[in-house]
Amino acid sequence: VRGWSVRRLGPGSFTGDGNFLNHSGDIKLDLSLEYRTKLFWLLRGAFFIDAGNIWTIREYDSQPGGQFLFNKFYKQIAVAYGLGLRFDFDFFVIRLDGGMKAINPEFERGRDKYPIIRPNLKRDFAFHFAVGYPF
Repeated sequence: VRGWSVRRLGPGSFTGDGNFLNHSGDIKLDLSLEYRTKLFWLLRGAFFIDAGNIWTIREYDSQPGGQFLFNKFYKQIAVAYGLGLRFDFDFFVIRLDGGMKAINPEFERGRDKYPIIRPNLKRDFAFHFAVGYPF
């Protein structure tokens, strides 16, 4: 979910403890909707909406709130939106994306749960650079 930096989201509603390894899980849900349009030359623009999260099968002391539970997982789905640029070289693509958090599962309710209402660029924006195959 491109509104978060790498290994900053999940599992579940886990807020993080500074340990990079604790942002891992056993179950992953990842949804992405992306609209691309040709701008000029090899450059394409993109608008995207991402949703998803990761979860663990068991509850761990080091990852509170990270276990997958049928009655809670839908409340822990993160949503982000953003814009991107694509340099499309036919056999590979260079992607530059800027994503903003829309729904943050770390919080139960309030302004922090829905940063789409009052976004804070420092807290809610993530930049991504990627090289890969066109999908």
